[in-house]
Amino acid sequence: MFFSIIIPLYNRPQEIDELLTTLTKQTYLQFEVLVIEDGSTNDAKDIVAKYENKLDIKYFFKPNAGQGFARNYGFERAKGDYFVIFDSDCLIPEDYLETVKDYLFEHHLDAYGGPDAAHDTFTPVQKAISYAMTSPFTTGGIRGNKKHIGQFHPRSFNMGVSRAVWEKVGGFILTRLGEDIEYSIRIHENGFKIGLIPAAKVFHKRRTSFGQFYKQLHFFGRARINIYKHFPSELKLVHFFPAVFTCGLIFTILMNFVWPPLAFIGNFILLLYFVMIFFHSWQVSKSLKVAFFSIIASFIQLSAYGLGFMQDFFKRVVFK
Repeated sequence: MFFSIIIPLYNRPQEIDELLTTLTKQTYLQFEVLVIEDGSTNDAKDIVAKYENKLDIKYFFKPNAGQGFARNYGFERAKGDYFVIFDSDCLIPEDYLETVKDYLFEHHLDAYGGPDAAHDTFTPVQKAISYAMTSPFTTGGIRGNKKHIGQFHPRSFNMGVSRAVWEKVGGFILTRLGEDIEYSIRIHENGFKIGLIPAAKVFHKRRTSFGQFYKQLHFFGRARINIYKHFPSELKLVHFFPAVFTCGLIFTILMNFVWPPLAFIGNFILLLYFVMIFFHSWQVSKSLKVAFFSIIASFIQLSAYGLGFMQDFFKRVVFK
């Protein structure tokens, strides 16, 4: 089984350097790497060139069109049996390809996804953000685990599709705003089998500051409405939870000034919620600092997603 690893890249040379270093340590060696520079002004050509004697690697530069279409560019030039997609801010465990290969031999999948985790070298903020995106106390808890709601939709930071999928379904038709979910829905609709490989994790850096994380999650909230416009049945009750949380938070803040007795209920619920997050994160991370930051990250994860969701829900659904 031969893998083609496809990595879209936009102005992140340091990230691709770290990712490629992890790929040189893979225990399974039947793979190539295609780096698709998507119109970057700060390109990574020289950095990629350092790995030409360590990896079967190819570098391409194309005009900027977004990450979805950059992946398609890689699909068109890949020679693997499976195309593996990583985001440039991921670190790959050395047994990743070995794990995927073994799983696919035993359990055939036409497309797969894997979970993400925090690496030991991540900063406390990065670990807290990782917690918020995987916690059972946030909407992150429905991603990358066996208890997902509805059909499993691989996410493009850690996703693989077979050549058969590419030949029948094609590639991404959206370049952003939920392009990976839209793609996996079309894969499902064409009769292909998609599944989670629980052990095929990557270490996903995501964003390095809470400000960047807010922008990313606001974008994710808008992306959910973009998916709804293509596939109305894919909007589930759980997707409204961050918006409900955000409305409840705003209402509670207002009531603290207008009617404090009513605000007491909201304050108590919020306090209880964040205490649960603190102690659960502390149990998982073994760090009080990460546990404290996890409260902030979870607050951002829900409120930013909720605001983005409501923004495009009213703009595109209510007011057309």
